[in-house]
Parts: sequence; structure tokens; C-alpha cells
Amino acid sequence: MPIAFQRGSGAANREQMSTSRFDPRKLGAYGENLVTQWYLDRGYCVLERNWRCRSGELDIILAKGRNVVICEVKTRSSERYGTPLEAVGPAKQRKLRRLAAQWLREEAPFKPDSVRFDVAGVMGRQIQVVVSAL
Repeated sequence: MPIAFQRGSGAANREQMSTSRFDPRKLGAYGENLVTQWYLDRGYCVLERNWRCRSGELDIILAKGRNVVICEVKTRSSERYGTPLEAVGPAKQRKLRRLAAQWLREEAPFKPDSVRFDVAGVMGRQIQVVVSAL
């Protein structure tokens, strides 16, 4: 599986990080923002962020050409409860596949040529993206 690393930078990231440490929602939004920018820098287009339905949520849905990427983002402030990527176990993977199938049926703006599942882990300003993780 290809893995890409990047460090975020800038005052906005530092400010967001310092306020995120105590609020899990802010920490999660911080990670999703970093990962979204990572994809935008590589020519992807964001189709949806935080798509919700009764069954759950997809963090980021992107496209490059007619190819769709579903990205699950896990952000951690420490490895106390494991690494971010360890949080996406088999049950979560099954759920992501079901949610993606529902989004494709009900919401997709076009019929994609392919669908790929990536997992991104964020710790501090370090981003680790596992391409085709599922």
C-alpha cells in the first residue's frame, strides 16, 4: 500500500492545534482540514465533507477525473490509545463500504470509473495517508 507523509505548517494550523487539544470535535475537524488540503494540493476535487446518513458518516469524498476517493480520517493528539490508523479496524472498514455504496446510489453526481478507499492518520501536524487502504 502506498503511504504518503506530509507535515502541515502555518500559524492557522498551530492555532487550530492548540485549541483542538481539549475538544475532540475540533481535533477531528483540524485533521480533516489538513487531509483535505493534502488532497487539494494533489489535484483532487472535494465532492462532500462529513456526509451523513442514518447509518453513519463519510469524512471526505473526493474526485480526480471520474475516479472517486472515500477517505476516512483519524486524528489523535497522542498514541495513548493507539495510532490513528489502528482505529480503522475490520468493523469500521465494513461500515465504510456500506456507507460508500449508499452515497454512490443516492448522492453521487456522476457514475465513477473507480472508487478507492484511503485512510488518513493525523498526529500533530504529521499526516499519513494510506492509499487504497481497504
